This record gives sequence, C-alpha cells and structure tokens, in this order.
Amino acid sequence: QVQLVESGGGLAQAGGSLRLSCSASGWTFSSYCMGWFRQASGKEREFVAAISWSGGSTNYADSVKGRFTIARDNAKKSLYLQMNSLKPEDTAVYYCARANRMTISSFSREYDYWGQGTQVTVSS
Repeated sequence: QVQLVESGGGLAQAGGSLRLSCSASGWTFSSYCMGWFRQASGKEREFVAAISWSGGSTNYADSVKGRFTIARDNAKKSLYLQMNSLKPEDTAVYYCARANRMTISSFSREYDYWGQGTQVTVSS
C-alpha cells in the first residue's frame, strides 16, 4: 500500500538547521509531484514547498523562500526538506504528501496521500 514516512524532526535553536526526510513505498515515486506542508498548534495546515516528479521545478511559500530547500532522490524513493535559518514560527508538525496531479501545487486538496508527520520545534 502507499506509505509515506517522515523523519528528521526535532528541536533546534533559532538560526539553526534541520533536514527532514520522507521515505516512500508501495508506488512509483518517480511518477508523482511531491510536497511538504506544516501545521502549527491551533492553526490550519499550510503549504511549505513542492517539487515536480523530475525535481526540475520547485515552489515555496513566501515564508520559507530562501531558507528552505526541497529536493528528491527518485532512486532512493525519498523526499527531503533542508531547513536553514530556522525561526520560532517554523515550529510545527511537518508532513510530506503525494500530489494527485501532474504539476506542482500549493493546495492541500490536490494531494492524496500523507505521512504521519514529524515535529519540528525551534527555540528562541
């Protein structure tokens, strides 16, 4: 079955870095666009970044542009999110998701499978 498993979350200080990973199984990873979303406590889930099936196209939320980098390794069936210059407002549960369309999207309704999430906490 389709599975997405995130890892790499944890506690970081403001200005620090973390790298999230998402391991995919049960489907042809290289055929799908992928994305990262996050949900802070008491807030709605929000888009973070997306990447095309080949990795050639990416899109970022304005709040993370220039600080976060999304990447993928199709041979390893893995998705990554490198997070630099972290801020306390980046604190959230981060989810990887598979898009149900052929182009990258920032809308959660256009993603059909989600991981269980990994907690990122940034202290000031």
